[in-house]
Amino acid sequence: MEQNTIEEGKTIAIISYITIIGLIVAFIMNNDKKNPFASFHIRQMVGLSLVAILNSFIIARISAPVSMVISIGILVLWIIGLIGAAQGQMKKVPLLGDYFQDWFKGIG
Repeated sequence: MEQNTIEEGKTIAIISYITIIGLIVAFIMNNDKKNPFASFHIRQMVGLSLVAILNSFIIARISAPVSMVISIGILVLWIIGLIGAAQGQMKKVPLLGDYFQDWFKGIG
């Protein structure tokens, strides 16, 4: 990917990792001019957000300790994604990144 494309999409990519509201703002910002770098990170964050929501509403009701471990894992994956966006890398989050790119390929 060209460095110019990465630089243009870096701000949107970083914004996508700042809460659900940031994700929505990034999606709207990327809607006019589809930047592949920003779209990549938006898809990663959509996936992480959905996993976090499922963890909060389903897994936490079944087992609080399991939910806590998953929450820590989500935090680690979020940090990896945010660092990748800030460094201008299209680094998929471990374990789930490939799935997120496939499942949400229509986003961005």
